[in-house]
Amino acid sequence: MKKEQIKEPIRKKWIWIVLFLIVMGIVPWYFPKSAGEIFILGFPLWAFVSAVFSLILCGYLSWLSLNQWNIVEDLEQFPDGKEVEK
Repeated sequence: MKKEQIKEPIRKKWIWIVLFLIVMGIVPWYFPKSAGEIFILGFPLWAFVSAVFSLILCGYLSWLSLNQWNIVEDLEQFPDGKEVEK
């Protein structure tokens, strides 16, 4: 693993902004009280929206883990690039 391949997503502000927006979407604080009377697929509107945003959060975190994370631990553990086989 070369130095330029290391990614530390904790330093990328856009990741935190998107995460904050998704978490704010999960909490139904922005719905009026009458939103509890609207049902979608048998769920109240606020519960349906909360479930959709939860799925979006799962997908976003999975995508981050696969594409944005390339941590330094592997490089620190094997600085010469050779792994010890068991």
